[in-house]
Amino acid sequence: MRVVIADDSLLLREGLHLLLEEAGHEVVASVGDGPAFAAAMLEQRPDLGIVDVRMPPSHTDEGLRAAVDVRRSWSEARIMVLSQYVEVSYADDLLATGDGGVGYLLKDRVSDLDDFLGAVAAVAGGGTALDPLVVRQLMGRNRDPLVDLTPREREVLSLMAEGRSNAAIAEALSVSLAGVEKHTQRIFAKLGLLPDDDTAHRRVAAVLRFLRSAG
Repeated sequence: MRVVIADDSLLLREGLHLLLEEAGHEVVASVGDGPAFAAAMLEQRPDLGIVDVRMPPSHTDEGLRAAVDVRRSWSEARIMVLSQYVEVSYADDLLATGDGGVGYLLKDRVSDLDDFLGAVAAVAGGGTALDPLVVRQLMGRNRDPLVDLTPREREVLSLMAEGRSNAAIAEALSVSLAGVEKHTQRIFAKLGLLPDDDTAHRRVAAVLRFLRSAG
């Protein structure tokens, strides 16, 4: 895939560049600030953009705001936020634009390169990949309006938001795969996601509704 990287740390940019190229991807732009990221994304139209949160010129939430701007101009843009910080002020805005293709991972919690590359591929393919800490902070901002979901269904949906498969969810919750599939179908039904839509689309739509509700 073609990738744009944005981080104010030269060492991290170069490290990501080498990692992605070794995995067979092409880095079409590597920049160090928010405006340059937005410009590169809209000019290059890559398969994925990877962006830090705190970058010049403001060193606050510049990268996340740039990501939101990109998605507002190009709703199909696939963006992975890779940061040391969880910034909820614009994270829910990012999740509210487009239809999937969003990730938010914390640098210090990326412990396996294969898992990271899998998350990159998932987001580029239109899915989601969210660190559990990001999910918890987004959920904690306001009361969850999806009151029809049971506690177990919320657990299943939260793990979906982390990009886990049904098998991985079953393992995490110590339940059967068939049990997870039943919970998933009930979630889809309660959220009004029709069976004639493909399962992958319904998973993305369910996760987006879940995360938007936390904002």
